[in-house]
Amino acid sequence: MLAIILGFVFLSVICLVLFFAPFETPTTRLRLQPLNVEPEVKIDKKKRSTLSTAFRHFSMFNRPFTLGPLGKRMARDLNIAKLDLTPEGFFLIKELCMAAVLALTFRLIKPDMIFAWAGFGFCFGYLVPEFWLKARTKKIKESIVKELPDTIDLLGLCVNAGLDFMLALKWVVDKSKPSVLIDEMNLIMQEINVGKPRRVALADLGKKYELPDLTTFTRTLIQADRMGTSVAEALTIISEDMRVARFRRGEQIALKAPMKMLVPLLFCIFPVVAILVGAPIFLDFTNNNPMRQLGVK
Repeated sequence: MLAIILGFVFLSVICLVLFFAPFETPTTRLRLQPLNVEPEVKIDKKKRSTLSTAFRHFSMFNRPFTLGPLGKRMARDLNIAKLDLTPEGFFLIKELCMAAVLALTFRLIKPDMIFAWAGFGFCFGYLVPEFWLKARTKKIKESIVKELPDTIDLLGLCVNAGLDFMLALKWVVDKSKPSVLIDEMNLIMQEINVGKPRRVALADLGKKYELPDLTTFTRTLIQADRMGTSVAEALTIISEDMRVARFRRGEQIALKAPMKMLVPLLFCIFPVVAILVGAPIFLDFTNNNPMRQLGVK
């Protein structure tokens, strides 16, 4: 009976939000897809999976929840994470996680803990997909920061060898291993080839990931394009700055290592050392105590 009441309350809240929320579709910036990939084969609607169709239809009810800054932030994170999901679909995944947690733990909860159980289920189901998405985006951003100095070096070498920026970019994309940064460079190259201005394509790349190193790279190239300065000199300066910045980050990580080692040292290593050193002394004292041998308690 209590589960039915909670279900009705949840549906009432959804209906209330659907009634008062403005049905406006957020304006998103469209980006071209790489032209060197094979076009997707269009499948007839009758042949689509029933599960994916139902998921798409049910996710549309979550559109009022994803309007405004929340929806824009989800769309940006999903785009960075390379997931073929809409903010509405990702919010539906959160709701399914909430329902799964509540259903699995329903029989283990006492009646006096029902509200704490409901709050825990909602928070856990909502936060777990969010943490997973944040971890995925963080991993992708770290890979971009790690690969950026080497990619800039390759671009600088190609430009110094006599190639222009577009030919150097094409050579780096063709000869490098597939990665997130190389895919973005390929996308920029394709966008410029179909008529998009170079400055706009580079600025969009810097705004997409919001990384200081990547933003510095794009701004320097844009400034060199505006001022008419040498791209080779700009790439050389950026490469040196990136390597110095990576060296500084390595120093910061090294300085943080002793503080991170302090917790396992205090709670895992020191107790074991104390047991290994003090246990034989304690056993020898209890077994060879002179007062005990004299019969004194």
